[in-house]
Amino acid sequence: MNIFFYCIIFTMGILFGSFYTLAVYRIPKRQDITHTHSYCPNCNAKLGFFELIPVFSYIFLKGKCKHCGEKIRVRYILLEILSGITFVLMAMGMNLNVYTVTIMDGIKFLIYALYITFIFLIAGIDKENRVIEKSVIYYGIIISNIYMIYLYILGECSIYRYVIYLLIMEILLIIDYFYYKKNTKYSYVIGNILLLLIMNVFTYENITLITTELALISIAAYLIINKTLSLKNKTIAASVDKLSIGFYLCVSNCLSFLTLINIFNI
Repeated sequence: MNIFFYCIIFTMGILFGSFYTLAVYRIPKRQDITHTHSYCPNCNAKLGFFELIPVFSYIFLKGKCKHCGEKIRVRYILLEILSGITFVLMAMGMNLNVYTVTIMDGIKFLIYALYITFIFLIAGIDKENRVIEKSVIYYGIIISNIYMIYLYILGECSIYRYVIYLLIMEILLIIDYFYYKKNTKYSYVIGNILLLLIMNVFTYENITLITTELALISIAAYLIINKTLSLKNKTIAASVDKLSIGFYLCVSNCLSFLTLINIFNI
């Protein structure tokens, strides 16, 4: 029975993964991600039901659009499968069992799923466009607040620590609001720092503190190196300038998050 239960969770994961592929493509283009019907980005043909089944549609269509024959990027099916595996690992780490699962377990799993959605969206958009989308950051802040409230109700957290996180987030958002129009690169740095703060809400310091410190050092080094190289070699500076810091932060955090769940059962 548990095998069937985890198959349902995997199916849920690949459905989320299918949404990630859509959202990563549409959010930077300011397109609707909930009401607009899925379509082929090459020929704009609307996709039918059998073209929208995660994983299987890609296999049956042999990785090509049914209407124009354009190749579908492999990353779509990989992202869907990876999302499904991530959901299963979360469920296994939480020791979810079809016979003993409770409403609180379901709520916690849902919050984790929403957090993983945040991580996947930030990583995908940053990898493709080197942008930390503000709308996704706002979504992450909302999810982190929901998680803080959840932990506070259960009595599993110090409210003062999270108040500090919220104050820092608010200060950075205010700075970004007034400075964004003048320098978009500064906004990218603030976006990554906000990303780190949201990550720390969901992960305990016993492991992620070191990761966070290294990430902050990396961001500082990135700024210094970029400034130095821009004075010496424009080609190298351009390559450094395209480094997707948020993507690598999300990948490392997702691995740390799954490790914490499966080893320490947070």
